[in-house]
Amino acid sequence: MEKEKEEEKEEEEEEEFREPRNLAELIEVIEAIESPSGRISFDEVLEAAGRRSFGPLLLLAGVVTLMPIISGIPGVPSLMGLFTLLVCVQLLIGRRTFWLPGWLRNRTLASDKVRKGLKWMHKPARLVDRMLYRRLSFMVGKSSMQLIAVVCLLLALAMPPMEFVPFTVNIAGVALTLFGLALIARDGLLALIAFLISGTTLAGIIHYLM
Repeated sequence: MEKEKEEEKEEEEEEEFREPRNLAELIEVIEAIESPSGRISFDEVLEAAGRRSFGPLLLLAGVVTLMPIISGIPGVPSLMGLFTLLVCVQLLIGRRTFWLPGWLRNRTLASDKVRKGLKWMHKPARLVDRMLYRRLSFMVGKSSMQLIAVVCLLLALAMPPMEFVPFTVNIAGVALTLFGLALIARDGLLALIAFLISGTTLAGIIHYLM
């Protein structure tokens, strides 16, 4: 009986928590994080963005990688690559919730840099969100989600060398952001655009390494 009550309570909490439905909402929930210490942990950002669904997690990885002021910090792209890799692998093996190691969740960034990086994204976010529509649903269906996970996994593996190739990390961030938004809004056209950007980026990195 107690176990059933606990499960019901967890279900109620999940219903009360609403994950970001677009880019502007993701930016708002991150900016709302209180940081009296002047640092924001990745775990706090995960709690705000939602750690249960694939779309918001990809969107989060994309936004962090997209911001030059954040992605320009040495090691951050590789950490986002590891984060994306772990999430994609767990989706592919069928896990319902996503697990991340404590050392990754406890990584912190200066809150002023995070907010400064988010500030310049407000206008682009509103523009992007106005273009979100439910269309080409087959591109964001169950089988397509598996393909998205594979492509994002490849992007994640390519992120460490991307740190040495100007702007490629940010382009990868665009692809991850579009994939995340596509899954959240059920917008297959965005997913198609993200596939094209991902293919171009991966081809460029392979050419550079060869």
